[in-house]
Amino acid sequence: MNYTKKLVFISIALAFPFFGHSQEVIFEENFEGDTLNMDHWNYEEGDGCPDLCGWGNNERQIYDRNYVEVKDGNLVITAVKEGDKYLSGKINTKDKVEIRYGEIEVRAKLAEGKGLWPAVWMLGHDISEVGWPASGEIDIMEYVGREPQRVFTSLHTPASHGNTINTKKVFIEDIEEGFHTYKAVWTEDYIEFFIDENSVYKFVPEKYDDDHYPYRKPFYFLINMAVGGNFGGHDVDDSIFPKKFYVDYIKVTKL
Repeated sequence: MNYTKKLVFISIALAFPFFGHSQEVIFEENFEGDTLNMDHWNYEEGDGCPDLCGWGNNERQIYDRNYVEVKDGNLVITAVKEGDKYLSGKINTKDKVEIRYGEIEVRAKLAEGKGLWPAVWMLGHDISEVGWPASGEIDIMEYVGREPQRVFTSLHTPASHGNTINTKKVFIEDIEEGFHTYKAVWTEDYIEFFIDENSVYKFVPEKYDDDHYPYRKPFYFLINMAVGGNFGGHDVDDSIFPKKFYVDYIKVTKL
């Protein structure tokens, strides 16, 4: 793949010193204005059929771009129930913004309620060629409403995927209140996750091969809010809708 032609990378050298060093921002998305920046993002729509009906996890929602908006400096994804259908939103940066290594920081406000599954995550750029889990997956933040006050950070590899052992569930009493920051420090040799600047999980693989560490290639971002499913929970509380998931920014800084 010719990354010069296909990918958009934003590199900004900050003008002020930070402990004697400047920080180079590789990519920054602040969701300004009132429309999604289509130089960075793609919409994903439908129910995943025919290849991944239920998006591979028996999820209930149908993704529709009308439930994704940019407002007041935030990305806002809304989940609703209309009749017997659940509608929500999902976007990704595939073939537009793809990152290899860096300090990835996301500021977001969760949507709570049984059956909701908001997430900010990443997939390997080669997923169309090699499939999942060979592509690898980095889950910077996952929240499931059936387990309040808890956040998941996980990694899926060919050696451990689906019900992965490379995961950490963190109890945070006020996680549903206001905005919080979620960070992944991704290097050639390890990935470490932080919530509100506190380290919660560091992954160092047993081996540095494609089965155990498929993280030495570019990945792209995904942001979505699923409803139900194997992980989100099949017992959905219909009284909660509509619900909104807010993302203030994503920033990737070179290490």
